Amino acid sequence: MPAAKPLLIYDGRCGFCRIWIDYWQRLTGDRVDYAPAQEVGEQYPQIPGDAFGQSVQLVRPDGSTASGARAVFETLGKERLYEAVPGLAGAAEAAYRVIARHRSFFYQVTRFTFGTRIEPTRFAATQWIFVRALAVIYSIAFISLSVQVSGLLGSRGILPAGDYLGRVAQHFGAVRYFILPTIFWWGSDDLTLTTLSIAGGVLAGLLLVTGFRRGVFERPILGMLFILYLSYSSASQEFLSYQWDALLLETGFLAIFLGGTRVVPWLFRWLVFRFYFLSGAVKLLSHDPTWRDLSALSYHYHTQPLPTVAAWYASLLPMWFHRASTAMVFAIELGIPFLIFAPRRLRMFGAAWLIGFQVLIMITGNYAFFNWLTIVLCLFLFDDQALSKMVPRRVRERLSQRGQPRRREWMVAGAMAAIVLTLGLTRMASTFLGSAPEPLETLVRWSAPFQIVNSYGLFAVMTTTRPEIVVEGSEDGERWLPYGFPYKAGDLNQAPRWVAPHQPRPDWQMWFAALGDLRSNTWFVNFMLRLLDGSEPVKGLLAQDPFPGHPPRYVRATLYEYSFADWQTHRRTGAWWTREVKGAYLPAVGLRSNTSPEAPGTPAPSSPTGPSKTP
Repeated sequence: MPAAKPLLIYDGRCGFCRIWIDYWQRLTGDRVDYAPAQEVGEQYPQIPGDAFGQSVQLVRPDGSTASGARAVFETLGKERLYEAVPGLAGAAEAAYRVIARHRSFFYQVTRFTFGTRIEPTRFAATQWIFVRALAVIYSIAFISLSVQVSGLLGSRGILPAGDYLGRVAQHFGAVRYFILPTIFWWGSDDLTLTTLSIAGGVLAGLLLVTGFRRGVFERPILGMLFILYLSYSSASQEFLSYQWDALLLETGFLAIFLGGTRVVPWLFRWLVFRFYFLSGAVKLLSHDPTWRDLSALSYHYHTQPLPTVAAWYASLLPMWFHRASTAMVFAIELGIPFLIFAPRRLRMFGAAWLIGFQVLIMITGNYAFFNWLTIVLCLFLFDDQALSKMVPRRVRERLSQRGQPRRREWMVAGAMAAIVLTLGLTRMASTFLGSAPEPLETLVRWSAPFQIVNSYGLFAVMTTTRPEIVVEGSEDGERWLPYGFPYKAGDLNQAPRWVAPHQPRPDWQMWFAALGDLRSNTWFVNFMLRLLDGSEPVKGLLAQDPFPGHPPRYVRATLYEYSFADWQTHRRTGAWWTREVKGAYLPAVGLRSNTSPEAPGTPAPSSPTGPSKTP
């Protein structure tokens, strides 16, 4: 009488076999029966006795048999793959024979890389944790933006979004909706800008507390969060152009498609690989001497945009430590990412290094939500076997009841994988080769406005000095009073502050402005104009306004070179910084009329200025 199911017979004395048979049983469920040859071998005289010690034997329901790699493929339901891919059958059988002859060795390899119990890779609990962690990141990003958006993009802000969108519409016409995808085409007044940033924080809060019911609550919320953040990024000009803004958008876009397949979690792994590996590669491709002679970190701690007080102490460490740390950066960014595609234990070992690396960066520098987001992405280097205990029991029970993904979900995930892999490989090719085939470059250009796949590479060139701009105002052109920024270097006796995960975007832009000149930082001209205007939203971005109740008559900007004070200077004076004047960044200017500037000593300004005035 024919058997109802296939039977896979294995060597019960082989520890290597038992590990993998146990794993295959978890994959196939009750579709296949399993039995050791020592118990059932005599029931199948058609199979020679010594064959059981050489390979697994699959007995089909009709009594026919298969062995070796073919038996494994059929057991796992992959026989079509075995037959259809040219050369696969021969390569698989050759590999199987090598492993079978050296089972003791591969048993030790399996224990080292996978452990003695291998679970099928599942991501339901991992996704549940990830989505909630992403909700926290989104809420931080939107709340941080909400307290700044009026001063940055409002009608009396530094770079009014309405004026910018109006210029784009005038120049590009209907194409504007594609090159700048933003909902602010339909309204960018101050109330709308502030309200929608608060709405983004509320949506993120809802995402955090809602149950795990994909497609009912989470997917629409994730979609709305992506659209909202993309809208601000498109309309913000310089102020939301940081790599972590792009990383949040790419992460948020992929998160929309999370579900029952393992495809999207693997796309997240691909994203982590690209981010880290490109960050290391650009340091070498830039030919920057400080990276090549391993001295980069001896400059980094005091030249980074917003150091913490821990960076001051780190800068005092000996040179050998900085060189060793720089070498470790290369090892982590160029070597560890390849463990992302390694077996489970090696992959989690790599994840621990990547997460630890971000913690060290977080301790010594204020990089907004970047470090937290990168750590959250590393969750996909783990799996449910490692993380399920972090999920409430009732949620675990609900997740375990989910059925298999539908064909439509597999098709959507497959299409997403094709797009993301193609764009990612093209961007990597452009980084290493300078360009990619034109059809692929065209695809990248068309997708670029939506920021669904981006290029990355932090600190390709290490800054070795720290220029800083000090902004001052005056009533008479003789006595000058400084404007204070909340977090950037200014007061020599003010210790570097902790501010992350909040990002004070004007403080960051001031760091970039100091590295360039006035012509390459037109936003700074608008910023100075707003100080002459007495714009309350812009003054709200500052820590200190030396002219409360009225604007100054003149403003100026002076360029200094800042350095960390050494230990002796700090103990003697209490100073954390030292500085040396380098010259004028913007000479003293005021407002003589509605359209023309004045320097100190000219007649008083005739009237308050409006948003369209230039200094």
